Amino acid sequence: MSLKIRMSRAGAKKRPFFRIVVADSRMSRDGKFIERVGTYDPMLLRENPDRVKLNVERIKHWLSVGALPSERVQKFLADVSLASPPVRRETPQKSKPKAKAQERLKAAADKIAAADKAAAAAAEAAAAAAAAVPAEQPAAEG
Repeated sequence: MSLKIRMSRAGAKKRPFFRIVVADSRMSRDGKFIERVGTYDPMLLRENPDRVKLNVERIKHWLSVGALPSERVQKFLADVSLASPPVRRETPQKSKPKAKAQERLKAAADKIAAADKAAAAAAEAAAAAAAAVPAEQPAAEG
């Protein structure tokens, strides 16, 4: 039996709430599960400690037995140092920008680099001009 640690949806329409469960990989998303090991409430702010609740001891047990976390659950586990973060996938060649778009991006980057270079040169010239002008001596009153 192949075990997965994944999310099961609960909550009302447009008010999502997820249970983090251990289930047989052949079961449907919201179907039968073995054990509930946490919750995830995406409606709460990221800083809220109740957004993701995990039963760390039980998750460690299921990971030691061989359960595999889904990509999103693995991200949650990485936040509490139970697993490594999921590997980011490469963008496929098909969805990369085409040749003309790449040329436009390169031209825009070159234009920005030239503007930065000109601004640096202008700042250098202003600094040199300020150093060349001697400080005026105040007239002695008498």
